[in-house]
Amino acid sequence: MSRPQIAPSILSADFARLGEQVQTVLDAGAEVIHVDVMDGHFVPPITMGPIVVKAIREQVAAAGALLEVHLMVERPERHVEAFAEEGAQRILVQVEATPNVHYAVHAIRERGVEAGVVINPGTPVEAVRDVLGEVGLVLCMTVDPGWGGQPFLPQSLDKLARLKALVGDEALIEVDGGIDPRTIGPAARAGADVFVAGSAVFGSPDPAAAVRELAAAASGG
Repeated sequence: MSRPQIAPSILSADFARLGEQVQTVLDAGAEVIHVDVMDGHFVPPITMGPIVVKAIREQVAAAGALLEVHLMVERPERHVEAFAEEGAQRILVQVEATPNVHYAVHAIRERGVEAGVVINPGTPVEAVRDVLGEVGLVLCMTVDPGWGGQPFLPQSLDKLARLKALVGDEALIEVDGGIDPRTIGPAARAGADVFVAGSAVFGSPDPAAAVRELAAAASGG
């Protein structure tokens, strides 16, 4: 297994102190900052847009971390350019959100941005087979998308193992949903490399300590 990467999701951050909270987790060793974009159609909530990516891109870059945008929106290919222009370094699209995921992946790559794909709990791992080799990461949702704070779905561990068997070393595997010190170790052993954590980090009284605890738990410490 590669060294685990913790990816705090700013969906759970205090937006009145966003810059401060992002810096806190970067200083604690977070290597990815995860931005959840929701449109009120693909998932019911509406969250944030390219302006938020622009606001933190220099801060994330200065720390040597990666700014990752997860597009939980219908027809994500229509929004790739705006997020790429504002500094997204990796853009993830849901395979369920577009009739042409291959086109969406190429739209991302054409802008010099790393591409990734996402599958929901009810989507089979085989849905990503035809874009392997085109993407650097596959994200397996371990809750139904749309809201933070949901519990990890236990059947996700078997799915992660099947995804790892399919993907092999062609791409990183990321998990998102219900990741905390209790669930992160089993997810890592099942094959995950990158771990999105929102409530477990920004819902903690000490987000920096939470990042370090997650990293230790993912490594088996």
